[in-house]
Amino acid sequence: MITNFKNSDEYRKKIHNLIPGGAHTYSKGDDQFPLLSPAAISYGKGGYLFDIDDNKFLDCSMGLTSVSLGHAYEPIINRIKLELDKGVNFMRPSIIEGEMAEKFLSLVPQHDMIKFAKNGSIVTTAAVKLARAKTGRKLVAFPSDHPFYSYDDWFIAKTACNLGIPDEIIDLSVTFKSNDLKSLEELFSKYPNQIACVITEPERSVDVEIDCAKFIKEAIELTHKNEALFILDEMITGFKTDFPGSIKKFNIKPDMATWGKGIANGFSFCALTGTKDVMELGGIRNTGSEKVFLVSTTHGGETHTIAAGLATIHEFEKNKVIEKNQALGDYFVSEVNKVILAKRLQAFVSVSNSNWMPILSFKNKNGDVCNGMRTYVLQELIKKGVLCQGIFIPCFNHTKFDVDFFCEGLDFALNNYEQISEMGYENVLIGSPTKPVFRKFL
Repeated sequence: MITNFKNSDEYRKKIHNLIPGGAHTYSKGDDQFPLLSPAAISYGKGGYLFDIDDNKFLDCSMGLTSVSLGHAYEPIINRIKLELDKGVNFMRPSIIEGEMAEKFLSLVPQHDMIKFAKNGSIVTTAAVKLARAKTGRKLVAFPSDHPFYSYDDWFIAKTACNLGIPDEIIDLSVTFKSNDLKSLEELFSKYPNQIACVITEPERSVDVEIDCAKFIKEAIELTHKNEALFILDEMITGFKTDFPGSIKKFNIKPDMATWGKGIANGFSFCALTGTKDVMELGGIRNTGSEKVFLVSTTHGGETHTIAAGLATIHEFEKNKVIEKNQALGDYFVSEVNKVILAKRLQAFVSVSNSNWMPILSFKNKNGDVCNGMRTYVLQELIKKGVLCQGIFIPCFNHTKFDVDFFCEGLDFALNNYEQISEMGYENVLIGSPTKPVFRKFL
């Protein structure tokens, strides 16, 4: 039983005076985890994490889905070391940039050009900028229930956390229902000749019962019919649903696609790919044309992170990582369902039938999804050495033993679940329930 968080408690006392939110990603903040949890990680290896109190945990979300092979995965680390010895940033582009451009575009034959960046927000915003430049329109359309596209105003404006964003900016973003073609049709009718682009994920792990391929193909057709551009966000799905992503799985051709997270095994490498007629707008060859200042990042071409991306691609090609990860995901879903069935908790606990990102859901005695009960289960999992936020991201270093270890922890965490729901989680949860990242008030 893991109960010692002495160093974590000391860390919490000071970190919020140094860093707003206590972390550089809101999803890693203290309000996203039970009080009895590690406040900071010392190091990771394979599919496990070690905190500052020397506690060892099975890592279930793998760097917010970005670590697709494993922590400190040796072939990636060894490839990076080669670049570090040569220098990582120069006054002209490094030759490795051309190597990556050719390699990545070979995985995405639908697209002709690529732009690198350091995080997902940069490339999604770059795609939006290109769409506005290409169409001469202002409005951006995206699903209203999408958790996160960018920290930039065009997305945050439509969340509950839009303090600091002028109304004029808020009005430039419009939303529709996920995987609902009629909703998108109504949006185009409401704003004729005003929408520059539609940006959406190709699929979500909670939508396993929905024909996402059909929706995406029809949505692209509808978007083009209305002379707007379609942006496919593969930030989460890339290197998980297929290799390189759902763009191949569904055989579709969006105008642009955004990539990140798992494409460099946790290293800061993201990319925007697109057709030449769109991407060339961000170039410098069309003499006399008005310039689009697309993406200009000092660190976007750092050699060691590009090397991490190249090495990650090599590992995926050599070891059939997608097949292995998805097989483990299938095993996870099967074994978790066995635990739920054995506890007779089918009415309260469920796992999505997704082999690339299974998501657990927890309900209260009334049958409503309950964040309090979810936080309680996460608290109990932590006691058994499982650090989880309600999802499981299979990585290449994970094994069936790790899934079995998770299920042992889950079996423990679900003890007396129904009774606790009846009497109230407040009686057993230490601290407050986790809170939504996007909320109006703290």
